This record gives sequence, structure tokens and C-alpha cells, in this order.
Amino acid sequence: MSRIGKLPILIPDGVEVKITENVLTAKGPKGEESVTLPEEIEVKIEQKEIIVNRKADDRKSRSLHGLFRTLVSNAVTGVKTPFEKKLEIVGVGYRAAMQGSAINLSLGYSHPVIVEPPKGITISVEANTKITVSGSNKQMVGDVAALIRSKRPPEVYKGKGIKYEGEYIARKAGKAGKK
Repeated sequence: MSRIGKLPILIPDGVEVKITENVLTAKGPKGEESVTLPEEIEVKIEQKEIIVNRKADDRKSRSLHGLFRTLVSNAVTGVKTPFEKKLEIVGVGYRAAMQGSAINLSLGYSHPVIVEPPKGITISVEANTKITVSGSNKQMVGDVAALIRSKRPPEVYKGKGIKYEGEYIARKAGKAGKK
């Protein structure tokens, strides 16, 4: 039995969960998320818990059990409290500013870089160098944060660029001086 898959998922107050055919839909104060379930997985709602089971014990079913339990858990959690990723901009003259719902990044290029978030994702800027990406879909939040980071990833000599909050950048020594 999967260690993750066998754990029940508690439904928080204010979240409504429905299963129609093979789609689980969670609706809460921060949005609505749905997870399409494969044939190998069955989901039951009992009182304030969701239980994810596999129908068979073959290799494919075992591999999907923990995955879909986590996907359902993320959907239920995300509609109550949104997921967020924080980014930091390091470098002289590097900064971010909001431009409507999009973010305008000045990253040392000859042109500004503008990133438009997809529907359901919000981006906010604090103090010109701190960016917060939040939303109810954990995968989309991570994808948008990775897209913003990819516009100027941190370099290894001075650490300039966009990095995740708390990310460690392994530094290189640089050129050795002449004697």
C-alpha cells in the first residue's frame, strides 16, 4: 500500500467537493480546481474526508495511487489557502514593477521584459526586488515562478539574477590574478 496514497484528505470548512464521472471538482473561497482521475483510481467522499483507493494492484495502479492522492490534496488545499512562491531579484539596476496585472522586469537587457500571468495566477511586487506568485493551482504557480526566473537566472560569479527566496547559489572564484 502506498504510504502517501492511503492517507485520508481532510476537507476544510468552506470547501465543497463533488465527483462527477471521473472528474473531482473542489470549490472554495479562492477559486475552483478540478482533477481528472484515471480508471485505475477510485475516490470516495465520506463525511469530511476524501479517500483515494486503487482498483487493482498492478504496477500502473500502484504508481498512480500516491500521485493522484497528492493532486487531489493540492486541489482541495489550494481553493482554501492559495499556494505561493517568492522570488528575489539580485543585481544593481535590476527591478520589477507591476504594469496592470502583468509584471515589468528591468534585468539589464536593452528592453524591458514583460510577463503576463495566466488566468488564476496573481503576481505582486514588494520593494522592487521581491516578487510573489500566488494561485490555487500549485503546478501553475511553480510554472509561472520558473518562467519569471528563466528570464535572468542567477549567475555563479556574482549571484546576479532572479532566484527563489532562500535558494543557495554556489559561487565560483572567478579568474586568478596575474603575478
